[in-house]
Amino acid sequence: MIPSRQVLLINPRITSQRNARFPLSIMNIAAAIEPDYRSVLVDGNMDGAAVDTALRMVRDETLAAVGVTVMGGPQVATAIEVSRAIRDAAPGLPIVWGGYFPSLYPDVALNSDYVDFVVRGQGEDTFQGLLTSLGANDPASLSAVAGLSWRHDETVVHNTGRPLSRSHIAPTLRYELLGNPQAYAVKTFLGNRTVGHQAALGCRFRCTFCGVAAMFEGATMLPPAERLDRELLFLKNRIGADSIQFYDHNFFDREEDMVPILEVLARHELPWWCYARSDALLKLSPESWKLIRKSRLRMAYIGAETPNDSLLRSIRKGTRSDQTLAVTELCREHGVIPELSFMVAPPEDPEGETEKIFDFIRQTKRVNPDAEIIVYVNTPLPPSSVPRADRLNLAPLVDIDGQAVQFPTTPEGWTAKAWVDYACHADAPWLTDRLRRRIRDFVTVLRCRYPTVQDTRSPAWAKAALRGLASWRYERRHYDHPWELTASHRLIGLVDPRVSSI
Repeated sequence: MIPSRQVLLINPRITSQRNARFPLSIMNIAAAIEPDYRSVLVDGNMDGAAVDTALRMVRDETLAAVGVTVMGGPQVATAIEVSRAIRDAAPGLPIVWGGYFPSLYPDVALNSDYVDFVVRGQGEDTFQGLLTSLGANDPASLSAVAGLSWRHDETVVHNTGRPLSRSHIAPTLRYELLGNPQAYAVKTFLGNRTVGHQAALGCRFRCTFCGVAAMFEGATMLPPAERLDRELLFLKNRIGADSIQFYDHNFFDREEDMVPILEVLARHELPWWCYARSDALLKLSPESWKLIRKSRLRMAYIGAETPNDSLLRSIRKGTRSDQTLAVTELCREHGVIPELSFMVAPPEDPEGETEKIFDFIRQTKRVNPDAEIIVYVNTPLPPSSVPRADRLNLAPLVDIDGQAVQFPTTPEGWTAKAWVDYACHADAPWLTDRLRRRIRDFVTVLRCRYPTVQDTRSPAWAKAALRGLASWRYERRHYDHPWELTASHRLIGLVDPRVSSI
């Protein structure tokens, strides 16, 4: 029997169609395994009946394997749903999980009866090697596939890791596999037809709280400028994109490497959004900032985290609080909105550090009132997902009762609300009810006093009314029980930038 040369790649639902972006993870896999394998893509964000669509493919086609990309948080539940359905319909069909969640928790993913293999980290070559081994019907060859985790005689086996491969940075993607790729161009504050794209992969920094650092261990790859140029031309001319949201793990790296990319962006002049670091932006020369202005960078998401420099050092962030203030001012001078993210309630003195962060947020708003503020709960990675070399420096995590935090050991465990909130940086086991209310109330007052520019749906009069209503609370630091703001917020339906696309 000739082995099948067709695979089904699934992006389970994680957001609404309104906020959907290109499922770049499975698109990159599909591009990498051609021409040896033909891929069918199912995107749960666009297909409301994605499970049924996947089951039709499983029943009607002969498949070599099914690949499922899985982020942490709410996507774990939908990944379980589609994987279980496929397992019931085709018990012998290999099911492969890849992406952020199984890369960090391969033992957890394989502690199930619906995941056969886990592809860790950058998955293109690993998935290709797995397909080759399955097609040859040679189980012994599985142990040679770098980056693969699997079960052998009921024991989980973790093959050696695989280093990043530059050959898979910004490949030519087959957008037509999505059926209607134009549907992914949506209205945002950047433009009427914003699309998502990823140019570079990885990050050379080693922040202990960051899943990217844990997955890629300080490695990063930037794309050749000509590839980025080709992709942007396609997105503009074939998809009709008028703005870009870059999902690079850290867009700005060393200036000498960035200049060719900035030159491409300056030629296209598409408004764009990206992730950045304060120290990297502060090191850019005036010539590079000229390119940035010409390229029309509108907003940069910058991890400020905390004003506590000692804590910044302990989490290996590599930046300082004075750099946060400096980059906030620098962005204002160059017409770029800094979107500053903060991590409140760290395990070390959660209440005290939270109040310090609130004060620092107010300071950044005085420096640049247009600065956007994102408030997350500090939820460190479980020690088992942190590279071994970094584990010795991690303080033990304990809950509100002083007991060691026990993380879930199954995918189903990570679907419980408490752990979805943990994965989404919305809650942690060491928070008191009082601190939860304090954080929620502060965020409500802040968001009403400074409605996000990213909200293109709420009318201007409504946002102006909220600003006026919240001003006295913000000025007097009277955050507690903002019942009138909570009611108005719900009535108007302000966009929350933590859960919206941008």
